[in-house]
Amino acid sequence: MKKTLAQIAKWLGLEQPTSNPVVTGVSINTRTLRPGDLFIPFRGENVNGHKFVEAAFENGAAAAFWLKDEPNPPKDVPLLFVESSEEALQQMARAYRSELSTVFIGITGSNGKTSTKDLLAGMLTPYFRVKKTEGNFNNELGLPLTILSLEEDTEYAVLEMGMSSFGEIEFLSNMAKPTYAVITNIGEAHMQDLGSREGIAKAKFEIISGLAKDGLLVYDGDEPLLKPFISNVPELNTKSFGTDELNDLRIEQVTFTEQGSSFMVSGELNEEMTIPVLGKHQVKNTLAAILIGKEIGLSAQQMREALKQIVLTDMRMQVIEAKNGSIFINDAYNAAPTSMKAAIHFLEKSTIKPDKWLVLGDMLELGPNEKSFHEEISHSISNEVFSGICLFGPRMKWLYDQLADKFSEQQLKWVEDDYESLISFLNSNIKKDSIVLVKGSRGMRLEKVIEPFQK
Repeated sequence: MKKTLAQIAKWLGLEQPTSNPVVTGVSINTRTLRPGDLFIPFRGENVNGHKFVEAAFENGAAAAFWLKDEPNPPKDVPLLFVESSEEALQQMARAYRSELSTVFIGITGSNGKTSTKDLLAGMLTPYFRVKKTEGNFNNELGLPLTILSLEEDTEYAVLEMGMSSFGEIEFLSNMAKPTYAVITNIGEAHMQDLGSREGIAKAKFEIISGLAKDGLLVYDGDEPLLKPFISNVPELNTKSFGTDELNDLRIEQVTFTEQGSSFMVSGELNEEMTIPVLGKHQVKNTLAAILIGKEIGLSAQQMREALKQIVLTDMRMQVIEAKNGSIFINDAYNAAPTSMKAAIHFLEKSTIKPDKWLVLGDMLELGPNEKSFHEEISHSISNEVFSGICLFGPRMKWLYDQLADKFSEQQLKWVEDDYESLISFLNSNIKKDSIVLVKGSRGMRLEKVIEPFQK
């Protein structure tokens, strides 16, 4: 973005400023502010961002917002006086979005949003000017910041859209106005806010709210909860992916090695592809990227070559070689029953190493049925397949109770909050031919279990 302060004031319907510097970015944090940024202060319960406005100018800010009801604005610096910092930021993003010729791609889903974003952006990057959501900037503040960070010549913007309640995806979709939209799957995350998986499906389907009239929705065709929503919008242009034979693009065969996953697809393409990522669920995420790549005009060979070089955000089925030759699979960024079972199923079928271990942490935000969700994971864990299980967090006690009859004390360990105890248990048991899956919700910070073993 490169706009004068007067142009931004016009976007917001504000009085023209007395000075007119050029703004080349937007910042809400003085620690990451770059010279030329417009600094946007927020007033929260614990911190009032207006206290940092002077520091922002000292760090090179071109201008700043100032809430109209906030006293003592600094003098002799370029300020725009706004009713709400959040609403002004969002209105800026809408205005800038309307001026761009960029093709926007919105991605939502209970699991796999970030991986699908990385896969799609990585596949497009060798051939186009691409920008993707960084980190978890996927909400009502993060999305407008991402839009305002786009360079004017960006050809494709791949935007992750997160939510915890109804109306949030609709809001984000109407802001981004995507040409392509993706629903990766329907899981159980945010069950406590949305009531049921049907409620989650309804909330995710809001992504079509801002979809271009000639746009395309790419969705998980294996998920029956999405089908009624699709049927209710017969004019909607859709393509489905998954394992079911009725999908437009289907997984036919998957092979795993230490280098990643090789797989055959059929349907709209009949090709073999490879990604440097483990897990059938990650292969399924790749199908969404392939469908959009094909729609954009990439050849199978172009997609194949780009996918080989993909790098996912850390803690998504990330392979880490330990000092003793064992392998850790760090999938500790998040967890819900669907993704937990998928990761366990991957390890069960894996032939990378024979001695298989699970380190599982609490699954959060599951609502009143969280006990049964944890207990049901036991059906995915066989004592004929797994050498040992480590469970971390108070909720994992429910799973421990289900597994106690299947595993001996030497094989099964549960702790409520003691990382060191788990680390010691693993250190005494894993060896060169061991492979260890580590998965839990973000709040459990299970990556700390892996750190002592890394090279």
